Amino acid sequence: MKKSIFNLAIPITLFAALLFTGCQSPAQKVDNAETNVNDANQNLKDAKADEMVANKKAVAAEEWKAFRAETEIKIKDNEARITELRAKKKTTGKTLDAAYTQRIDTLEQKNLDMRTMMDDYESTNISSDWEEFKREFNHDMEELGMALKNLTVSNKK
Repeated sequence: MKKSIFNLAIPITLFAALLFTGCQSPAQKVDNAETNVNDANQNLKDAKADEMVANKKAVAAEEWKAFRAETEIKIKDNEARITELRAKKKTTGKTLDAAYTQRIDTLEQKNLDMRTMMDDYESTNISSDWEEFKREFNHDMEELGMALKNLTVSNKK
């Protein structure tokens, strides 16, 4: 009988120890609940931030496609204008000075640089400076366009 009491006492003691160590005080329960609520709020904020970033990237990708198409048209127009200027130089029969030819070459190189800049930006795809890139690129394209238009304008009066 001593063995059966002993065999019964050991599991009861272990169960009691687990019961007492497993119980939490009301203060601990409140702390755990507050921690869980804070974690849930932080997870919600993170999820919203991730959603905003995903939406921003989707909009940026669409904007990039439109910007890329528009820029390709401008670059091709510039190439056509440069070709036209070179053809005009050959058909007029005039011997244009070396400075005029040099300006055409410089504008052609600038146009090629603009295409390279576009390709480089696309390959790196750094969206953090997108607005700055777009502003500077558009400014450079406008300057190039004006330079091509003003190449044959005579400022003599």
